[in-house]
Amino acid sequence: MSCDVAAAAFLFLASAHTGPAQPMIRIDAPVIAPAQPQSVASEPLFADIVARAGKLKADADAYRQTLAKETGAKATGGPVVLPKFDDFQTGVAALSGLDLQGNQELAKRGTDGDLKCILRGISQDLPKKLADLTGAKTAPAQDAALRDMSYLLNDNVEVITAPPAPAV
Repeated sequence: MSCDVAAAAFLFLASAHTGPAQPMIRIDAPVIAPAQPQSVASEPLFADIVARAGKLKADADAYRQTLAKETGAKATGGPVVLPKFDDFQTGVAALSGLDLQGNQELAKRGTDGDLKCILRGISQDLPKKLADLTGAKTAPAQDAALRDMSYLLNDNVEVITAPPAPAV
């Protein structure tokens, strides 16, 4: 029973203390930052996607310059025949497949990040942008479709090469 009285007295005296609170035991634990996700940009599949998307973007931009030269001041008229366009179409289709493969690879790893979703979206958007381009009836419509294609291809490069952000 004397232990009960001593414990009560200790608690009473501790609660009456008016000075700054002093911890009885101080534990300084290191702050552990969330793990930084690894970049996939140097992996062969993703490096191939970046290289192909970069080349196709350069081709799309070159096509836009060709359109500007061919149409000049006239903003009307039919579509312009673009050189080696079959190769461009084949390249876009192959890139779309690689983007989907990248999505599936990240899913297989259990990665639940933005890159996985973005690659899937790009793989679905590339054929749509290509259909817009092939269906364009005028040079200005071709130019607008090429501009959109160029932006999408640039996004394809940037999402892979951007440093990954830690999961929040």
